[in-house]
Amino acid sequence: MALQRVGSPSSVMFNLKSPRYEYIKILITVQMEKFNYLYMLVRKVNEPIRVVITGAAGQIAYSLLYHLGKGDVFGENQPMYLHLLDIPPMMGVLDGVVMEIVDCALPLVLGVVPTTDLSVAFTNADAAFLLGSMPRKQGMERRDLLSANCKIFREQGEAINKYAKKEIKVLVVGNPANTNAFVCAKYAPSIPKENFTAMTRLDQNRALTVQNRGGAVIAARKMSSAMSAAKAAADHMKDVWHGTKPGTFVSMAVISDGSYGVPKDLVFSFPVAITNRKWTIVKGLKIDDFSQEKLNLTTSELEDEKKAALDVCAD
Repeated sequence: MALQRVGSPSSVMFNLKSPRYEYIKILITVQMEKFNYLYMLVRKVNEPIRVVITGAAGQIAYSLLYHLGKGDVFGENQPMYLHLLDIPPMMGVLDGVVMEIVDCALPLVLGVVPTTDLSVAFTNADAAFLLGSMPRKQGMERRDLLSANCKIFREQGEAINKYAKKEIKVLVVGNPANTNAFVCAKYAPSIPKENFTAMTRLDQNRALTVQNRGGAVIAARKMSSAMSAAKAAADHMKDVWHGTKPGTFVSMAVISDGSYGVPKDLVFSFPVAITNRKWTIVKGLKIDDFSQEKLNLTTSELEDEKKAALDVCAD
């Protein structure tokens, strides 16, 4: 299944066989043709970019997509094609997500490409939100969880390496995000490691409100905090794309250069400043004894997780 605008504003291609998509064709013709074309005529816009969202039928993606289409992340003058990747059993749900995107009539969204094919998803991609991962299930051993996620992020890394633009910016959200980002970068050797980051922005955003909010949300909703996670992902990529304000920094898991005693090549959350889509770790921040103890504990856990992931990836 594919739904994508190609060519001139009057040229639209469909590959939708089910009769239920007849109304989508009408909406695409009336809404996308009218609003998108007029929007691009009256405003100075950039060349379109291609943005990949994995786990696109999930809750986080559902909240994130509107942020993207409205211009909250890449800018109000940045049109885009949305490449929505998920597994075959989720394609029915993803159909509904596509309908919602069309119904929103977002001028910046020039086309939508729902797919289960990694090559289709990552071809010429400029940015990627890797939301999908294997959650830990009851009775699942840690090694089994790492093995499942290693397979997912190894395959995605290989696809990014083969099909995406070399300047692609990749944000890993699916947990364990730090280790998944390390694996993904490892199998995309032609892409700079610095282009792979993992999300810790949700923790930063929560620190501005209420700590331990994640558990409280799950207790109340009986589901994870998808809306706030989507907002954090949007904030993270916005800073990657546009940079941080002078004199400020944000929390972001990046490849370590040895700062603050964190071993090199470990994906770890640091304070970073960003200019021209390149991050630098902010040095010299004072760390008290309590915080240092927590950093040491996290470092040890991530090193163990990284080693275990490398072992299962080598199997």
